[in-house]
Amino acid sequence: MELSRNPETTPESRLARDKSGAERVSLLCGYRLCRWSELVAWLHSPVDPSSLAIFRILYSLFMILDIPFERGLGQVDYRFSDPEECRFPLFDFLKPLPLVWMYVVYLMMFVGAVGMLLGFLYRFSCLLFFTTYWYVYLLDKTLWNNHSYLYGLCALILLLSDANRSWSIDGIIHPTIRNTHVPLWNYVLLRVQFFIVYFVAGLKKLDPDWLSGYSMESLAHHWVFSPFKYLMSLEQIDLLIVHHGGLLYDLSVGFLLLFDYTRPVAIVLSLFFHGMNSQMFTIGLFPYVMLAALPIFCSTDWPKQVKQKVAQKIGWLSSSLDGTRFSSGCIYPDSDDDNGKHRKQRVGKKHHLMSLFTLTYVALQFFLPYSHFLTPGYNTWTNGLYGYSWDMMVHTWSTQHMRITYVDEETGATGFLKPDAWTRGHIRWSSHADMIKQYASCIQQRLKSHNIQDVALYFDVWRSLNDRFQQRMFDPRVNVINAPWSPWQGTAWLMPLLTELSNWRKKMDEIEKDIYNSNHDVDVVFMADFPGLSVENYIQSDLSNCSIQLLKGEVAIELVNLGKNYTLRENDTLLLPSGQYHTIYTISDTPSCFMYLYINETEHHLQKRLHDLEHGNGDDPSIRELYQQVQEQKHQISVMANLTVWNRLSHFFTEKLKHVVRSVTMTTIAIQSIVMGENFEVLFNATVGEQESAAF
Repeated sequence: MELSRNPETTPESRLARDKSGAERVSLLCGYRLCRWSELVAWLHSPVDPSSLAIFRILYSLFMILDIPFERGLGQVDYRFSDPEECRFPLFDFLKPLPLVWMYVVYLMMFVGAVGMLLGFLYRFSCLLFFTTYWYVYLLDKTLWNNHSYLYGLCALILLLSDANRSWSIDGIIHPTIRNTHVPLWNYVLLRVQFFIVYFVAGLKKLDPDWLSGYSMESLAHHWVFSPFKYLMSLEQIDLLIVHHGGLLYDLSVGFLLLFDYTRPVAIVLSLFFHGMNSQMFTIGLFPYVMLAALPIFCSTDWPKQVKQKVAQKIGWLSSSLDGTRFSSGCIYPDSDDDNGKHRKQRVGKKHHLMSLFTLTYVALQFFLPYSHFLTPGYNTWTNGLYGYSWDMMVHTWSTQHMRITYVDEETGATGFLKPDAWTRGHIRWSSHADMIKQYASCIQQRLKSHNIQDVALYFDVWRSLNDRFQQRMFDPRVNVINAPWSPWQGTAWLMPLLTELSNWRKKMDEIEKDIYNSNHDVDVVFMADFPGLSVENYIQSDLSNCSIQLLKGEVAIELVNLGKNYTLRENDTLLLPSGQYHTIYTISDTPSCFMYLYINETEHHLQKRLHDLEHGNGDDPSIRELYQQVQEQKHQISVMANLTVWNRLSHFFTEKLKHVVRSVTMTTIAIQSIVMGENFEVLFNATVGEQESAAF
């Protein structure tokens, strides 16, 4: 039965009218604090489904676009074709399916997203997308990030919600569900979820590194900050706009979205914030998903109000709001129906169950970002797993070098392995003890095919967190094969972050500036090491004037080839010979800090010869060829810099289209291989051509 939109007779108004005086439940930012029965009634209050449907459509559209790109449909053959590749799933029992069936998984994900968009077989489509999405997500921890985790959570919320009650094919097939009310918890879950994304991200930015401006350096150079450059220095933009402004935005925008009077301000700020992020960072569709979520905080029937206003303007559409009908999933106030018969709403087990789930989900989402004390095995300088903490952009890593040493326990033979020997070139595994443990186990199995049956593996990883000294992350003396690791215990072979040296960062910045101002060709690397440890380095022959200066502590340096030893104390400097090894032993009781100064002669001479060639001097064919390549690159950069907005968009969509075409082509080949029983690689070679088949 259709309900009138008279404000005195709508279910929402009757629900509010029937509560008087002391019986009314207090409200805090739109949420009731009440007894369980009142809370259940509030969470199942009938609200309009149209805003929820808009979010369903936008979210599904972005997921359809996300599948070929960030989910990796266009790169499935590169990611899953090599059976020898080492992988990093959350649970070791998770394995990728054979290559052709991985394409089927992605196709199912795509079909599920399309079904969600259309609202067709809605619950099945959500389940199809949800299961395949999380399967692919959990297969590879090296690709984890917060926004991919958020997409998976939204899929869960939509799976449980009634987002197909408006603008859906299901509503056409089953008119009884079309334009029916949805319970308020459908909106509460989404609103709280996106509130948490903002607010907890703000809480995470209360980190001293963020407040001091060390988390995201050198962003001020980006063109999006051009208006600020007239009033502020680059350093001020980095500190005040990027860091402090980002902190204030994250902490406040969730609250601003909750209130009618402040919501327009929050929406305008979000448009600028996410628009700038989309230009500065390679984070896929995350900014657009966040913008798509903003209307969720508005009135639940805002699309109908917009439709009414548009109809009044153009005159040829009906200007009345569509009536919204009763739903058994909602709880209505006691009232008389149209026949004058008193009707009392019955509260069922489903209402209680969904209320309990809503409270549990909200509590869990507030708890998880701070649950790292439960899983200390994942804590490696930053806390916990690396995809649900909402500590976005708080940590910036740089890697100096990695070395994997193997020892054949049977023969005593020692050697070194390429760090990416059995991976796809990414190094994220080197930042986390759990993934290093997985990689070591995988390498152990791979080496058996090289007649090394009993091996010991030692990992030496040097990294810097938020512009600190380069330092070891893991104890290089520990055989990782036998090293214990558990998610429920701290990693004993993790080296501590040298936070006591954090105050050196300002001094290091000053040293770098002084060196650069005196000689543009000199490079500098700052390192720190632990007492009792040593590091062996090789100075390449094309590095000249390489010296080491001790900043703190005491070290002994052995020049291996020359058979000489030196002891350095604070401010001592030693010139290091090129083309030779040297070993640095930290002999002080406290960590040693030192810096390398060097000139890359190869690069220096190359730049000089390119400069001479540019001015008509020199005629080396190899240099001329390189010069032409450099000039072509400069030309391409110049062309891209001077493109019109239309040309930029055209170039962008052309590149994206190529990716989509490849995704469709490869999926078609995989399905044909399954249906026809033909070899995938043969079909690939015949369809894609020799150029790509060689890469395959």
